[in-house]
Parts: sequence; structure tokens; C-alpha cells
Amino acid sequence: MTGQFAVIVPAAGKSSRFGGHEKKPFTSLDGRPVWVRSAEAFWTRSDVSKVYVVIAPEDRDDFRTRFGHLLLFVNVELVEGGAERFDSVANALARVPASVEFVAVHDAVRPMLTQPFIDGVFAAAREHGAVVPGVPVADTLKRVEPETHRIVGTEPRAGLWQAQTPQVFRRDWLVEAYARRGELSASITDDAQLIEATGHPVFVVPGSPSNFKITTKDDLELADAVLKARTAQRPEPRVSAGPFDDEAKW
Repeated sequence: MTGQFAVIVPAAGKSSRFGGHEKKPFTSLDGRPVWVRSAEAFWTRSDVSKVYVVIAPEDRDDFRTRFGHLLLFVNVELVEGGAERFDSVANALARVPASVEFVAVHDAVRPMLTQPFIDGVFAAAREHGAVVPGVPVADTLKRVEPETHRIVGTEPRAGLWQAQTPQVFRRDWLVEAYARRGELSASITDDAQLIEATGHPVFVVPGSPSNFKITTKDDLELADAVLKARTAQRPEPRVSAGPFDDEAKW
């Protein structure tokens, strides 16, 4: 099973809702950058051929200054992003060799992955060809007027799931979908929807409430609390990313 998966980690967003002077993927989470915590869950796996971290062109010099030493010792290739997220993923997808069977796309700001979780998603991808982890929507959903914030309706939540990442697809399906994205709906918002639009079935596998996306400072604080709780309950040996993996350097 070695090398069956390539993993694309987009980290080129603007982080407009996060605030502060540092973008979300580069901020520290319990002493380590968020993007490292997200990507290292994959680069240590024998079934991953390479992790492609996508950054904005304007971040390239700063990224190499801060993290370049790490790239020498881990299975990561740096890719420059495009104007939109789909452009960034496309740039990385173009680097994935044809010999790789599956491609996973994982948000750089979902750093709470566990290996059993990834095992389950990858196994489902081998079975179905295209999978997305998700959790059933539990809260009541209200439709609200954008300007006045007045509630105008309540949406039924039966059958609704909140999608997470990594979203994993057969590489040939994803390449086909990206080749056709210009002719598909402009309202497509994620890779799974793009695959669906080309006619391939996509299946949901159980996600985890802890696999949340860091969007605000509150999310970062919650992630920090979850990490500390995990360490207290079940200490695990830390996997070193290389001889320069020193928290004091981040």
C-alpha cells in the first residue's frame, strides 16, 4: 500500500476572519504551527507518497525563512497557490505523478487529526473511490436575512451532514473534474461537489467533532484545550520531524 496517496494541504488563504498579524496556518498551536500539525499526520505515513503544501506567493520568502529547515527532512513539496482555492489545488494536483492512485485534500487549519481517523477515511476511499468525512447536523438551522438578521425560515436538518476534510478521491477522477471545472457550475464550493458534478458518486464516512476547522481565535483556544486534554488522558510519544524539530524555533 506504500505510496497510494498524495496529500494536498492548501494554506494560501487570506485568513480574513482570524484577525491579527499572522495567518491561521502559520500561528502557533501549543508550541507548533497549525499547518505542521495538520500536515505531519500524513507525512509520517508509509501509504503517502508526498504532501504538497500550497502557500500564497507573497508568503513564500517568509515561509522559507521560518520553516525551510523543516522541508529538508520531511516528505513535503512546497507549491505556490493561485487566485482562488481551486487554483491552488490545481497547481498542486499538476505535481502529483500519474502513478499515485488517490489524492487527499486536507485543510491546513484542521490540525486535530488522529491516525485511526485517517486510516478509516483512506480505507473508505479505496472501497468507494471518493469519500468525505462528515458529522450529522445536530443544531437547528435558521435562514436569516443578510442585512436585518431577521429569521425568515427554519430548515429541516434530516439528512444534512457537515463536511470535513481530508476529502479523498481517485486521482484520475479528480484530474478529470479539474479539467472540466470551467464548464461546471460557478457555485461549486469544494472538491467533493466538483466530483459530483462530473457524475461520480461521493460517499460520506463518519467524521469527528474534534476535526474542526480553525477559523477564529476561539477555535484556536478550543484546539489548544483539546490537545492538552488528549495529552493528559493518553500521552503519546511525539514524532520528530527531523533534527531541527525544536519547538523553540517555531
